[in-house]
Amino acid sequence: MQQVDELVAGLEVRDRSAIARAITLVESTRAADITAAAQLLDAISGVTGDATRVGISGVPGVGKSTFIDSLGVYLVDEGHHVAVLAVDPSSVRSGGSVLGDKTRMERLASREETFIRPSPNAGTLGGVTRSTRAAMIVLEAAGYDTILVETVGVGQSEVAVSGMVDSFLLLALARTGDQLQGIKRGILELVDVIAVNKADGDHAAEARIAARELSGALRLFSYDDPDAWKVPVLTSSGLEGVGIPEIWQALRDHREHLEESGQIDQLRGEQRALWLAEEIEERLVQDFYQRPAIAAELPELQKRVRRGDISVLAAADKLLGH
Repeated sequence: MQQVDELVAGLEVRDRSAIARAITLVESTRAADITAAAQLLDAISGVTGDATRVGISGVPGVGKSTFIDSLGVYLVDEGHHVAVLAVDPSSVRSGGSVLGDKTRMERLASREETFIRPSPNAGTLGGVTRSTRAAMIVLEAAGYDTILVETVGVGQSEVAVSGMVDSFLLLALARTGDQLQGIKRGILELVDVIAVNKADGDHAAEARIAARELSGALRLFSYDDPDAWKVPVLTSSGLEGVGIPEIWQALRDHREHLEESGQIDQLRGEQRALWLAEEIEERLVQDFYQRPAIAAELPELQKRVRRGDISVLAAADKLLGH
């Protein structure tokens, strides 16, 4: 418990070294670390949960990093303490980039009131989101009142991030021909605020037109509940900081809508239940592959599957029979 007590004490004074070590601990998949991480999360659970959690996504080239840099600096200037986490399932192949996240957000990274951290991969998107959820708890305990979760990948990562934040912000581009191009209906059903980014210079007018078109498209969605949240569509320029205050206000309005309707507690509860299910599944998989009998038989079965000597289902049955 000494390690946990030291980390808790460090988090209370927002010691950056303690924060980094605590996040490293909760990200670890070592059995001893998982036990210590559970003790740490239990110890700090009473001082977490009040932060505003925002997911931010958009297609490559939409300017997420520049936008987050501008939004983060604005929030710091407004008196907030801001943390940025990046969910990157593509890092399963590339290994991700630790320095990249800070060089992409130079102004924000230079501020003492911020903490920027990429989420490491654990071989699967589930491993990434597990570490991100735990990292958010640590950062909230350290007094960061605003957590921005950036989805670096596309597709499945948006769904994963939407299951751990209060509000989901989608950045769109004006210059895509069809303004809905690349934005799947499933993603639109997840978002709470949309911002047409890069609305600067000669493209400002295009962005306003795109925002109107997106607003019209969203009206096609049926809202059975008249009190349901209506997704606002705004314009922004991360490069020039245009529209940042309005977008933050829209995100705050959405959070207030959740609080006033009593949905925030239900949302957080459902997210914790989802985290529990994911944690159980991940540990069962880890336990399975760590069994000596599986480790001994798996390589040969993989060779036989590759050669076509045995079907995938038959090989799985042999392994699951242990």
